[in-house]
Amino acid sequence: MALYSTRIVGVADEWNPYERLAEFSHSCSGATDSSPATMGATGETGATGATGAVDTVGAVGAVGAVASFVGLVRGVGGIQALILEHYPKMTESALHGLVTQAQEQWQLTGCLLEHRVGQLPVGAPIVLVACASPHRAEALAACQFLMDRLKTNAPFWKREVFADGTEQWVVPRPEDQQNAKG
Repeated sequence: MALYSTRIVGVADEWNPYERLAEFSHSCSGATDSSPATMGATGETGATGATGAVDTVGAVGAVGAVASFVGLVRGVGGIQALILEHYPKMTESALHGLVTQAQEQWQLTGCLLEHRVGQLPVGAPIVLVACASPHRAEALAACQFLMDRLKTNAPFWKREVFADGTEQWVVPRPEDQQNAKG
């Protein structure tokens, strides 16, 4: 059984991508120690108990690598914050579709994709992508694929907020489009 989870996280929601990554890694590893993971994300699949804890989903030794990416809001060019807008059903569907594409292309034992929305200050974590696989190359490739597609194919609308109060819509860069073509 594999763990696949996508989630949109609002700025008011408590979210620590590093804790989520540790929980995901533990869940995928098949570890049997006494600290079970508690994924509790909407849209997740896997064995869940009444408490929302996800049971261990990987066979011990089946996962050889967990590749991850945590993106932060950059403050280049005087940016003070980034505002992300979305239509929930459309965005959730797109994220699930991206994970499905990654599953079809690589042998994954788990995939975690979480993205924040709302107004985020410079330095705030904005996205978490983690892919587990029996092999390092597949985990890394799937993680890169998901990040490239998130930047171009996911329906998020981004506005940069500057120190003087002006705002500017973010448009995909040509290099992002090229990377997404693979």
